[in-house]
Amino acid sequence: MKYVISDIHGCYREYQKLLEKIHFSDTDIIYLLGDMVDRGPEPVKVLQDVMLRPNIYPILGNHDYMAWKVLSRFAVEITERNAETQLRTEDLMNYMHWSQDGGSVTAKQFRQLDAEERQDMLDYLADCSIFEDISVNGNRFVLAHADIHGFSEDRALEDYDISDFLFYRAQYEKRYFRGEHTFLVTGHTPTMMIREDGKPLVYQENGHIALDCGCVYGGRLAAYCLDTQEITYVDAEQNYYP
Repeated sequence: MKYVISDIHGCYREYQKLLEKIHFSDTDIIYLLGDMVDRGPEPVKVLQDVMLRPNIYPILGNHDYMAWKVLSRFAVEITERNAETQLRTEDLMNYMHWSQDGGSVTAKQFRQLDAEERQDMLDYLADCSIFEDISVNGNRFVLAHADIHGFSEDRALEDYDISDFLFYRAQYEKRYFRGEHTFLVTGHTPTMMIREDGKPLVYQENGHIALDCGCVYGGRLAAYCLDTQEITYVDAEQNYYP
């Protein structure tokens, strides 16, 4: 089976419960729609687990991207000799903004790793895909973390900038792809902000499948099966990021 999970945000316990609930095995595949890290209690533990599983395919989220961008600059040893050349004002500003947006817990746990583990983690994030375009049982699923900003069906997915996939919110009231069997699958925007009922459930309208059910905010973590269109939920143990 092929599954999609989005926005784990360091909720390691809920992530493990969800894998158990879908009976995830070596013959299954999971696509992660980004934001594995930040905000929740165990972001590095989530990333370490994902890195060990060859049948999990991560797609970069804005938090993963910012973690990689900031930590790549700070991962080297900073001394009096190289401080002025190694760290720029831009780096310090990026670190501040990222930390304030939930990155501080990731930074703290990252610093506890040895140098080889840190580099392996940065290399892994650097290799994450920006989108996936797959077909399952006659349906086409375009997977992206947040959106395809400035979308035109006549424009190749490879022609968009990385920011178009990471930093914007999808227009859920608008159908992107004309074909009724083509779906844009995203995370990033908690579904409580999309659904009229405000519930932490997957949103499926207008050719969209939105999967961020706000686990880190006390909602749920969802797994969407591309083969059967079935959805499996795990409730958050608490609100980690009020």
